[in-house]
Amino acid sequence: MEEQKTTKLGLVIATVATGLLAGLAAAFLSKVLDLTETFFLNFREDRFHPVATMTPGLHRLLAVLCGGIIAAVIWYLMQRRASHPASVSKAVNGTPMPFWRTMIDVTTQVFYVGTGGSIGRELAPREAGAMLAQHWQKWVSHHPSLQIRGDDRRLLVAAAAGAGFAGVYIAPLTGTMFCVELLYRKINGKAIAVAFTMSSIATLVGATVKGWSPYYEVTDKAFSLKLLPVALVLAPLLGWLGALFRRGVSFASGRRATTSKVLWQLPLVALLTGLVAGPLPQIMGNGRGVAQLAMNTRTVNESVIILLVVAPILKALVTLLTIRGGAYGGVLTPSISIGACLGALAGIIYAQLVPGVDLAQCAVIGAVGFLTASQQAPLMATFMLVEVCHLNYSAFLPLAICAGISIAVSHRG
Repeated sequence: MEEQKTTKLGLVIATVATGLLAGLAAAFLSKVLDLTETFFLNFREDRFHPVATMTPGLHRLLAVLCGGIIAAVIWYLMQRRASHPASVSKAVNGTPMPFWRTMIDVTTQVFYVGTGGSIGRELAPREAGAMLAQHWQKWVSHHPSLQIRGDDRRLLVAAAAGAGFAGVYIAPLTGTMFCVELLYRKINGKAIAVAFTMSSIATLVGATVKGWSPYYEVTDKAFSLKLLPVALVLAPLLGWLGALFRRGVSFASGRRATTSKVLWQLPLVALLTGLVAGPLPQIMGNGRGVAQLAMNTRTVNESVIILLVVAPILKALVTLLTIRGGAYGGVLTPSISIGACLGALAGIIYAQLVPGVDLAQCAVIGAVGFLTASQQAPLMATFMLVEVCHLNYSAFLPLAICAGISIAVSHRG
């Protein structure tokens, strides 16, 4: 009985301490991104300026090319000495994550995104959080009253990974769902208490750097019931395409350049990214620019439609090539960008039948459906878009319907 009380005490202290550590890691990585964008692209990212559209095209090309060369050298040297740090899922199950190797890796991930590399940056704070949770367990191993035992060790690492995400995107519910839905894969009172508390603490710390503004700007936060047909009709397509993108990511990851090949493959992909970014700068970075492009759709003409068709195709291809070329990073925000364009296109069609439909809200529905299928996480996807867009509670109905149908179709596929 005494051991159970001790474990609970250790878990409470570890939850608070690891939440603070994950938040500090998230704040650090956010600063790395800001400094990298300022130095290489001469701009400061926010929801109104998600990409460096005002930076000259040649400047953008040289920035991402330099970023690709530097990141390639770092990852090559890391992998030459030892294998790449363990994934978050492996860390949850006990595979050690070395402190300095992990910190170098996550910093490099964010650095490459900051120079314009086409990949998500959300993997970095998750890995940093998981690594810090493991090291907290090492630090307290000689103090019986603070030790974490049994399955609580898995929970702490999974919750810390979610907290790292929450600290970057200021989304505590999303961090909680990421923990229980994707990593820990159990939903009970203890899991919710630990994950939600940790993500909330990390959010408070991360907000000291990022502030409380929405990550994506959606003008009208209240969703209408007339959007339900969009969710119902679009969800099956999003489920199939999201599952297809997921398989593409798996294929590219399984064939990622890890030897000396990364020294030329990643710079080559970076060069391609810069060339594509000449006419389409929104392709750079984690996908925020493409997603906001879709959510900013107000007027419809031929050029807008072409842009909404071409942008997600190019974003998907360049992101997969980036992974294949040897880069590490996430695919959550690229998935949001692809789905948002598909949703906006569906909204354009639907608006011919039901005038007055908000295309930005259609883009959000598309983002949730595609993200659900690509990550196999309907709860995380739904809460993420609600939080990062600061949506009204009325958004839950169309988003949940879209996520539910999408996950069902993706499973059948």
